[in-house]
Amino acid sequence: MTASADEAVPTSDRPSGVQSIDRAVAILTAFSRARPVLGISELARHTDLTRGTTHRLVSALAAHGMLAQVPGSTAYSLGPRLLGLAEAARDQLSLDVQAPPVMTWLRDRTGETVGLHILDALPSRRTIAQVESLQPLRRTYTDLGASRPPHQGAPGKLLLAHAPGRVAAEVVAALGRAEPAAAEELAAELDRVRAEGYAISLEERVRGVVALAVPVRDHKGEVAAALSVSVPAVRAGRPELVAMAPLAQEAAARLSSRLGHEPGDAGGVADGAD
Repeated sequence: MTASADEAVPTSDRPSGVQSIDRAVAILTAFSRARPVLGISELARHTDLTRGTTHRLVSALAAHGMLAQVPGSTAYSLGPRLLGLAEAARDQLSLDVQAPPVMTWLRDRTGETVGLHILDALPSRRTIAQVESLQPLRRTYTDLGASRPPHQGAPGKLLLAHAPGRVAAEVVAALGRAEPAAAEELAAELDRVRAEGYAISLEERVRGVVALAVPVRDHKGEVAAALSVSVPAVRAGRPELVAMAPLAQEAAARLSSRLGHEPGDAGGVADGAD
């Protein structure tokens, strides 16, 4: 017979207070959007705790508002006190708070300007922050906050490729009414971005500037922003940008983690789904 987790971990190996916290966290994280309501037996099964230990911990968590018993049921859901904690966390887990250190880290390792971009509801692409290169010849965003077409440049294409619903299809269709060949090329490019995990632009929007963009994901697994590295064309072309991709993706993973994303999380809406 396999011992349960609370029986298998000797108290001498782990202080009892820390062990209780570990177990309480295991119970809280057993809940998800797919499993919003769980009974004691289900929680015990998900956490590998005995039913008695689970019941004691659930009762303590419910007393503090971390869990709540579902009316008319013996099952539990996450409690109201977590809403206040979530709001406090959200204030600190925002892009504007979490991005600058990561952007500076990427700038220092590439030596080039790093930008942060979002897709708005129009849809259009907006650059909301930058950490400039320290080199005399460098890319500088002079249009922070300005609305730009989403299909132009690496950040726009990256965001468009991962936009929810039919956003990408509608942008491609609108472009196709004026420029059929350009629309066909854009559709193929968006497919490449989804497959490769990054977007590249070679002087597409700004002459003399090339760029690489990678996705930043939030706690729901959805693409919340694009992180870009912009370089004067005299210093880089496609091979140099592709070589930077792993470093940019590492920075994006760091920022995504700061926003609550865990590797393997799937977005609530499929990226680019029709």
